[in-house]
Amino acid sequence: MPMPLRSAPWFRLPKPQPMLRSTIKTAAISTVSYVLAVVIHQRTPIGSHDFALGVRFLLFQGVLVYFLQLRPYYRTQMTYAEASAERRAVAQAAARRQEFDSRLHRGLELADHEPEALAVVSRALGVVTADNPSELLLADSSHAHLSRMADHPAGGGPGCQVGSPNACAAVRRGQTAVFNSGDDLDACPHLRNRPGGDCSAVCVPVTILGNTVGVLHATGPTGQAPSADVVFGLETVANEAGARIGMIRALTRSQIQASTDPLTGLLNRRSLEDALRSAITDGRSYAVVMSDLDHFKLVNDTHGHDAGDRALRLFAGVLRRSLRPQDLACRYGGEEFVLVLPDCDAIEAEHVVERVRISLASALANGTTPAFTASFGIADSLSQGDDYDRLLTVADTALLDAKRAGRDRVVVAPG
Repeated sequence: MPMPLRSAPWFRLPKPQPMLRSTIKTAAISTVSYVLAVVIHQRTPIGSHDFALGVRFLLFQGVLVYFLQLRPYYRTQMTYAEASAERRAVAQAAARRQEFDSRLHRGLELADHEPEALAVVSRALGVVTADNPSELLLADSSHAHLSRMADHPAGGGPGCQVGSPNACAAVRRGQTAVFNSGDDLDACPHLRNRPGGDCSAVCVPVTILGNTVGVLHATGPTGQAPSADVVFGLETVANEAGARIGMIRALTRSQIQASTDPLTGLLNRRSLEDALRSAITDGRSYAVVMSDLDHFKLVNDTHGHDAGDRALRLFAGVLRRSLRPQDLACRYGGEEFVLVLPDCDAIEAEHVVERVRISLASALANGTTPAFTASFGIADSLSQGDDYDRLLTVADTALLDAKRAGRDRVVVAPG
């Protein structure tokens, strides 16, 4: 409960004793002067009547001093104190907001991945909305569906059933929406008929990389709209979280673009060499497979480069579906591909490649891509040594042997 203004420890009225003493002294001198003036004028000794007259004059002057000087003085001081208290409260609220903003910004800056940023958002919701349910809803990659990505650490989420960004009033308007009650005529329809009963709510749109793709949603008791501090806090969380998540997504996208082939989505040559350092450790055996699409130039010349691109993407998809999670697949250049299979010898790698060839034939059966085949050359570290460059050269030689032998086949380099 806030402390009364008069008893607040910081509140002290300036002491008016100097002014009061000066006023009393002036009144006394005026009274004596008046009495002496009357006596001199009447040329008679000072009597009781004169003293009574002086006392009445002094009391009259005291009343005038109170109403004309002391009372306005106290009123002025009270008004000044109330204005100072209001300014102090505003300054303290601004300081709290600035501190929250700074701490939230620092917390999000420490998040290198999106789940870490969402964990910070969850803790921030606990600070802003106290015990009231709150949640962050973000659109998926298609921007067609909203999913809960973070909620209040203790109170959980209110469980808004809005299905897509375009179905959310705050997202459509691009501004914060506050509702006093779900039963109000102009309330969001998603607030009505909730299992927990009627409620108040605030919805703050979240913008990521220039697109409004989510909403911060918090509820409270019906008839009690969220305070200005709660609304400001949610808007701060929405702005800071949107900026950080957007930055993380942009960095992730640039890293993926730098490490993968843009057409097929497979690793590029440089990223394959980087990945080998962690995939092939402690003397683990591995196999290297070189692959080439047969007569690819003919596919391009006959059906066009778009058909050639479709063939490359289809082959890359077959590789992703046929390989294990720890296997590495790389578009080495043009229509050439390199596979690195950890913990495999040449015989096991041959079984993997045969599985790829069968899957390729099945994928081409729908006829949307011109038919083509692939040839493969295999070398392993058990028979050729664990030097990657040498294995790549040996596998490439085996691939050339497969080409000369008629294509659409697998050749294992002799040990």
